[in-house]
Amino acid sequence: MKKDSYLNPFPITNYLGPDYFCDRKEETARLISYFTNGSSTTLIALRRIGKTGLIHHVFSQLPDGWKGIYVDILETENLNQFLNVLATSIIRAIPEKGSLGDRLWELLKQLRSTIGFDAMTGFPQITFDVKQQEVENNIDALFQFMEHQEFKVIVAIDEFQQILRYPERNTDAWLRSRIQKMQNVSFIFSGSQQHLMTELFFSPQRPFYHSTLLMRLDKIDREVYAQFIVSMFGKYQKQISVEVAKEMLDWTDTHTFYVQQLCNRVFASTIDIATSDLWRREAQILMEEQELVLFTLRNMLTGPQWNLLKAVAIEKILYQPTAKSFLARHNLGTSATVLRSLKTLLDYELIINTVDAEGRSYYCVYDVLLQRWAETIR
Repeated sequence: MKKDSYLNPFPITNYLGPDYFCDRKEETARLISYFTNGSSTTLIALRRIGKTGLIHHVFSQLPDGWKGIYVDILETENLNQFLNVLATSIIRAIPEKGSLGDRLWELLKQLRSTIGFDAMTGFPQITFDVKQQEVENNIDALFQFMEHQEFKVIVAIDEFQQILRYPERNTDAWLRSRIQKMQNVSFIFSGSQQHLMTELFFSPQRPFYHSTLLMRLDKIDREVYAQFIVSMFGKYQKQISVEVAKEMLDWTDTHTFYVQQLCNRVFASTIDIATSDLWRREAQILMEEQELVLFTLRNMLTGPQWNLLKAVAIEKILYQPTAKSFLARHNLGTSATVLRSLKTLLDYELIINTVDAEGRSYYCVYDVLLQRWAETIR
């Protein structure tokens, strides 16, 4: 693929290939090593930090005789919808033409599926309308189809914690009983809700307990990301200094989605040289475009909840939410009030609780744009 194949080298949602992918060399090598040695992996990361891009990048680097299948179950609400997404993902990963494609299409017909096509993309879309026992049997049949291929298969199930919301009881136990028998298929179980993923895979009461290796995906190194940004601009005969790239990284907190989003806009607006004034203008426009959504978020919160969110945004990283100095600095009232507000903000996923490199627990605003907006608005 030529370096100028795309109008913009900073994709926001799609994986465009290794030439447009920043770093993650160590993580890629580790995941491939896990698979080639027969291990499945639990991949935990903040939302929009780049885990989906990493999965697709790993798939592009797999050895000959391996195939990756990506399954996103975030929008599924039950096991039948899981089946639909699984079948659709498999059929999109396997070429329609050829004996393998023929066998898969024949299997789907035998399982009484309806094969349609997405109106937007034209890609095949599979749906089933079957009884509960048949749903489980059909998932079994698809697993067995993958198990009996001549090539090795990696199935990445993204937002895996969603199965905890299914109305079917003990979905994790049922899936574990099927998956543990498979020798030709390895899995990536990835998720962004860290407490739920931890419960699924590291609670002794859960069927998936210690059944996989663990990888926690952190932010890309600031120096590496800055050099990547400079090189991408350079490939398209545009200029940006390392210093300006670092300013952008600091504003986006090196959070991959927001870095890509801002770089995409700055790159599009740059004729020759990207300056500090240019990126700040684009950041301001981005904030203004999101203002209606941000005001809606603020209006759904009570006064104490908004005041706490704003205080966390200003602090950026908060280790002790009930510390007297923090409460006094932001005029937040009592620790009991703060704890009630904190629970609501955590439930809404407006604030998250995570750990730093030293394992210390802290709180921060999840959405970078919300953080930057809350810092400045009264």
